[in-house]
Amino acid sequence: MTTMTQTSARFREFKMPDVGEGLTEAEILKWFVQPGDTVTDGQVVCEVETAKAAVELPIPFDGVVHELRFSEGTTVDVGQVIITVDVAPGSEDEAPVPAPAQEPVEAAAPVSEEPKGRTPVLVGYGVAESSTKRRPRKGAAAPEAAAVAAAVQAELNGHGSAAPVIDAPPVGRPLAKPPVRKLAKDLGIDLATVVPTGKDGIITREDVHAAAAPAEAAAPAPVPAAEPVTAEHSAAPAPPTSARETRIPVKGVRKAIAQAMVGSAFTAPHVTEFVTVDVTRTMKLVAELKEDKEMAGVRVNPLLIIAKALLVAIKRNPEVNAAWDEANQEIVQKHYVNLGIAAATPRGLIVPNIKDAHDKTLPQLAAALGELVTTARDGKTSPAAMAGGTVTITNVGVFGVDTGTPILNPGESAILAVGAIKLQPWVHKGKVKPRQVTTLALSFDHRLVDGELGSKVLADVAAILEQPKRLITWA
Repeated sequence: MTTMTQTSARFREFKMPDVGEGLTEAEILKWFVQPGDTVTDGQVVCEVETAKAAVELPIPFDGVVHELRFSEGTTVDVGQVIITVDVAPGSEDEAPVPAPAQEPVEAAAPVSEEPKGRTPVLVGYGVAESSTKRRPRKGAAAPEAAAVAAAVQAELNGHGSAAPVIDAPPVGRPLAKPPVRKLAKDLGIDLATVVPTGKDGIITREDVHAAAAPAEAAAPAPVPAAEPVTAEHSAAPAPPTSARETRIPVKGVRKAIAQAMVGSAFTAPHVTEFVTVDVTRTMKLVAELKEDKEMAGVRVNPLLIIAKALLVAIKRNPEVNAAWDEANQEIVQKHYVNLGIAAATPRGLIVPNIKDAHDKTLPQLAAALGELVTTARDGKTSPAAMAGGTVTITNVGVFGVDTGTPILNPGESAILAVGAIKLQPWVHKGKVKPRQVTTLALSFDHRLVDGELGSKVLADVAAILEQPKRLITWA
């Protein structure tokens, strides 16, 4: 790992690394250390969330934590220093001047220059394609305001006034942190009219709420004005309960999902086909496998059989497992299957994939599915686990939905949506009987998968689920 710089023989800096395939920023979710704590090489010091996943960052050297440059909930650009460590505690080297952690975006320490060449990254992940964008530094306003406040106080004292300086109107632009400015704007409060009570004349959240109290008593609560959501607003409190709208910053996984889905929907020509199938025998097979000794210790459910059925269908129709190379105008056929499973998590929808799923036996596939789901629910899915997928399954049936028209995961050729399995009247052996029935939907990229190929794949999956014994003969 090469994501640190050395400010002296004593103090070393650790920068925000590129934790996955060209990402330019990450949000600090949680610090596991505080200034004064002893850390060792490889110890996890914080958890960050990128546009793909939550990742734990280990420190690459021993020492004592000197300073945390950013607070939790702050979005930090790749390459910015996030923590400094005293690697030689007790020596007489002069300590670097700490940067305030309360305003990380405006008062972040400048990033030390790196030698030209390869961008430092976290071991095991890719290199960012674009350079890191830095925000200008604005650190001199508070001392100047303090000097002006002192002059005003002296003048008041000279006239025998006992009024404290905080009762005087602010001079120049009111001093307030970005979240406080956002709160004031949402409440319709002019900061120039707010009496500051914070240190050095800084306006606090309590000051804004105090100023808003009389206005709210006299008039309806203002509706927040529309404005872009930025990283500076990420720490702002929720609007008051009287507001008619709530604004949620779009960042991290949710932002990545939005960008990816828009790109996929307007790049690949989607075609979706549907088939309704009797899966009664598949459900019986699931019940039998749950009692099988070879499947002991792994989770067995209908998704396992559906995943195996799709892998068999791809084996019979390998042309569907491909990608479109726009730059070279080529179809890239994949001779391996990294099977993506769409998973709903507290941080949004993610699509980790099972590497080389085509080579796995049924017990191995069941174990991989169980591990994938558990890791996703715990928010520990790594960026590497979500890269390189070839086809995906999304199980909308768990929400009671019959089916849908899924959007392709970017870079993939097909996605299979599985609807709810319900007991329905069905013609079986010439008679109407209650049977377990579901509807499948296969979306595919029509540039490389034509209607015939897509229909064959969907029909094969349906045939296996209707007669799961075909797994033995077709696999």
